[in-house]
Amino acid sequence: MTQNSSYQGWNITEAEREIYRKRSQASSQAKAKALRGEGQTPIHPINQPKLNPKTLMPKLANNGLNALSLFSGGGGLDLGFDRAGFNHIAASEIIPDAAITLKQNRPDWQVFSGEDGDVTKIDWRPYHRLVDVLHGGPPCQPFSVAGRQKGQADSRDMFPEFVRAVLEIEPRAFVAENVTALVGKKFQRYVEEVIELPLTQKYHLIKFILSAPDFGIPQIRKRVLFVGFRDEKIAANYQRPQPTHSWQDLPANNAHKPIQLNLLSQEISQEISQENFVKKRCMGVREALGLPDIGFDGLAPTIRSGLTGPRHTTSILSSVSAQKVWEKLQIWPNGVAATREKAHLFVAENGHFRLSVPDCAIMQGFPESWSIYGAVYMALGQIGNAVPPPMAYWVAVSVAEALLSSS
Repeated sequence: MTQNSSYQGWNITEAEREIYRKRSQASSQAKAKALRGEGQTPIHPINQPKLNPKTLMPKLANNGLNALSLFSGGGGLDLGFDRAGFNHIAASEIIPDAAITLKQNRPDWQVFSGEDGDVTKIDWRPYHRLVDVLHGGPPCQPFSVAGRQKGQADSRDMFPEFVRAVLEIEPRAFVAENVTALVGKKFQRYVEEVIELPLTQKYHLIKFILSAPDFGIPQIRKRVLFVGFRDEKIAANYQRPQPTHSWQDLPANNAHKPIQLNLLSQEISQEISQENFVKKRCMGVREALGLPDIGFDGLAPTIRSGLTGPRHTTSILSSVSAQKVWEKLQIWPNGVAATREKAHLFVAENGHFRLSVPDCAIMQGFPESWSIYGAVYMALGQIGNAVPPPMAYWVAVSVAEALLSSS
C-alpha cells in the first residue's frame, strides 16, 4: 500500500523530536515527584471541611407521609425527603452499586435493585393510591447540554416510565427532576406530549427551576422540577421552595482562568455588605472545604463529567466517561474537579489540586455520614447524577406543607 505523499504527520525534525522527548521526560519526573510528595505544601486534613450539609437540611420529625422513589441513584432526592420527615416505603434503582449505597445507609428501606429495579418491568398497580408522594429523577443524559440531546430517541429516556408509574400508582403528589435543557425550546414538544398531556388529565402540574447556591450548595447547578397534585385546591395553594441562602455577595467563579484573580475582584468581594441580605450566605468552594483563604472565593461551576466546557450543567462524572478523563480532570485554585487520594491535600507548583470523593459529596450536599459505595468513578457518578440533598429537602418540605395543610 502506497502512503499518501501529502501526509506529513511523522515528518518532524530531530530538534522537534528532542522537544517532545524532553516534555515527556519532564512530565514523568513531575509525576514521580508528586507521588513522593516533594516540594508540596499540605493544605487541610481530609475530614475537616467547614460545610456541614446537615445544617442545610435540619432533620424533621416523621410527618406521617410516605414516599416511593424511582431512579434513586445515590439517594439525593431520597435523603432530602427522608430528612424532611417522609417514610420511604420503597426505592427502585437498577445500578447495583447505587442500590448498595441506599441499602447501607438505610437498611430498613425496601430497595428494588438490579433486574428487580428495572422500572420498565415493574407493575406499579399494587401501590395504587397507597403512596403520598412519588419522586424521581429520570436519567438526564437524553436532554443534557453536555450530551447529544437525542431526547426521546435516546434509549436512556425514562420519563415515559415515570409518567406510567404516576398514572398506575396515582399518588397524592409527585416530584420529577431533570436538567433545565428539558424545558428549553428544543424539547418543548416532547414536554407537552410525553409529560404534560398524559399527566394533566389527572394532575395539576407546576414546573419551576431551582438553583443549588440558593440552598447553600457552593456549586453553579440548576434543575427543573415538575410537581403535581391530584387535588386542585392543594395545587392552587402550593408554595414553591424559597431560597434559604444568598450568593450575590460572592463573585462568579473563574475556575478556568486562575491568573485573573486581581485586587479589584478581592476588593469587591470584601466591600459588599452582609447587612443587605436576610438570607444566610452561601459558602464559596474554599470555605466549604476548609481550604486556606487566598482573598477570593466563589461558586464552583457544575462539577463536570468531561472536558467539553468549564460551565456545562450535567453530572460530576458519568460512570463511563470518568475512567477516560480521570487523570485529566483537575481543580483550579478557586474551582472544583476530581480526586484526592492521600490523607492530606497538596498543591502542585501550578496551583492545581484535586478533590476526593468525600469532597465532591460535600459540595453536592451529602453529609459525611452518607456512605457512597463503589469504585471511585462509580461513586462520583452517583454523586454527580444526584439532586443536591438540601435542595431536595426544601422541595420535600414544600410538598409536605401543601399536603398536610389540606388534612
